[in-house]
Amino acid sequence: MSSDRTAAGAEQGAVLVFGGSGGLGQAICARMAEDWPAVVFTYNGNLERAERLADELRPCCEAAFAKADVRREEDVAAALSLADGLAGGLSTVVFAAGADILQPFVSQMSQNQWSDVIETELLGFARIVRLSLPILRRRGGSIVTVASFATQRFPPGDAISAVPKAGTEMLTRAVAKEEGRYGIRANTVAPGIIDAGLGKAVQDKVFTPEIWAGQKRMVPLQRFGLASEVADAVGFLASRRASYISGQTIAVDGGLHI
Repeated sequence: MSSDRTAAGAEQGAVLVFGGSGGLGQAICARMAEDWPAVVFTYNGNLERAERLADELRPCCEAAFAKADVRREEDVAAALSLADGLAGGLSTVVFAAGADILQPFVSQMSQNQWSDVIETELLGFARIVRLSLPILRRRGGSIVTVASFATQRFPPGDAISAVPKAGTEMLTRAVAKEEGRYGIRANTVAPGIIDAGLGKAVQDKVFTPEIWAGQKRMVPLQRFGLASEVADAVGFLASRRASYISGQTIAVDGGLHI
């Protein structure tokens, strides 16, 4: 990764990645560090992993992190304030946080499970949007949401993930529609089956290797995705290269949603 901020394509301002210490989040932070002068990310439980990630980013950019539970308004506000104090102000918000869930069928899910994932993913994102818009309106900026291909092609057992992510996708479109007048863009990246983060955890804990081999054959590209491939899409949508793209969903799934 280059630390040359004078190179063509270098961005301005700070990026804040909610959920940046997770599997996908780490790859997103690393990708953002290639173009932005400051990257701030949040973690929820693993301080050692957050410190390690910050050390990895610092040769390329100014890096900072904050402990944040997106269900807590004060945590979200503190993270936004931290990012807005770096590199001339906050310019991009990435939402990559999520609840730790597997793949129960609808009939197996409890009310507590539904409440936790809705509060974390859908209402957590709504909280981030509400608190970040006044900051982003000052100079324009971008919001990128990491959702799921399952809102386009539903796999059985994925409702607890797909339902709140359908909500975040629609809220992202609402932001694009209503906030474009302030120079704010909002887009969604919809990963397919990825060999990182929750996708890797599901592969390790749910179903047999034979079933996953069958799933891989259903992907037109005949393989599962990499965290870096999701991060590349996030980085593109957040950048000036996508300056006239807003309200869109890009599926990074090898064609699985087709």
